[in-house]
Amino acid sequence: MLLPLPPGGFRAYLFDCDGTIVDSMPLHYAAWSSALGEWGCEFPEELFYAWGGRPVADIVADLNERHGLAMPVDVVVGRQEALYQRGLPEVTAVPEVLAHIEDAHGRVPFAVVSGGTRESVTASLTALGLLGRFETLVCAGDYTRPKPDPEGFLLAARRLGVAPEHCLVFEDTDLGVQAATAAGMAAVRVPQPWERAAAASGSRTS
Repeated sequence: MLLPLPPGGFRAYLFDCDGTIVDSMPLHYAAWSSALGEWGCEFPEELFYAWGGRPVADIVADLNERHGLAMPVDVVVGRQEALYQRGLPEVTAVPEVLAHIEDAHGRVPFAVVSGGTRESVTASLTALGLLGRFETLVCAGDYTRPKPDPEGFLLAARRLGVAPEHCLVFEDTDLGVQAATAAGMAAVRVPQPWERAAAASGSRTS
């Protein structure tokens, strides 16, 4: 399935990482489930995807509040990342996004804007051999207001020296698309894993 782009002469591409470049959301969810299960905390899959793009520390803090728990944020985040990285050798890129990275690399600069930690983002891109394609990484800790606030995308645009209206954002979550819109940037919505699977199944049967 080709991922159509909006019209325009874009001068930079800004990408979310998990679920956008890296087909990692199922792996992340499995790591979250295991890490949180050690504390007796449930994290429904529907909520996990609804919270896509949020900083990992905020997720733990909100789950603590929801369930009346006192999980140590840094410990849970570290455990989740360790479990996630164990599965990285099996992770793959999202084909529709990888095609645009391959096509545009060298013509326009790239940035990653993620709610994930720099360690996690770097590990994911390294596993795919893509880390060197990106001029800058904007990760959790680099900005104070998470998506849907546009701060992360605006920071990436400044680092690349490209005006927001000339940036194209690739995102797989509602929060990310809202942040891109608030930044004055065009956005491409990347389908979720089950949407891509359904589209692939439909193309095989048609």
